[in-house]
Amino acid sequence: MKTTKKEFKSRQRGFSLIELIVVLVILGLLATVVGPQVIKRLSEGKRDIAKVQLAELEGALDLFRFDVGRYPTAAEGLQVLIDGGGIENWGGPYLKKTTLPKDPWARDYQYRSPGQYGHDYDLWSLGADGREGGEDDAEDVTSW
Repeated sequence: MKTTKKEFKSRQRGFSLIELIVVLVILGLLATVVGPQVIKRLSEGKRDIAKVQLAELEGALDLFRFDVGRYPTAAEGLQVLIDGGGIENWGGPYLKKTTLPKDPWARDYQYRSPGQYGHDYDLWSLGADGREGGEDDAEDVTSW
């Protein structure tokens, strides 16, 4: 027996409301389980990026010291790694980019010389909260 187009169309059905609700509930449950893990990985990734950028800035500071014989002062700041500020024996720029990198939270890295933690300088990012200190995601990323 052959079916006509009219009979075929009448046999087609969409999803029932119950089936759609079940699918939405399952998707909601998956989002509540997976969502926090994704956010956690994102914040860990930002901290890792900050550590890599700190290492790059430390390398540039060491090259500056090799050429000039000292680390930049706190007043000169990190900008001297790019423009030199008329310093004798300056052999830079010491960074590939023409601007200082921002931390993953779009803020400037902090620099202090002499350092307060037993080093010639302190270099750090204020973390996600933008304030000194903090815990977990808001913890500062430091060079010491």
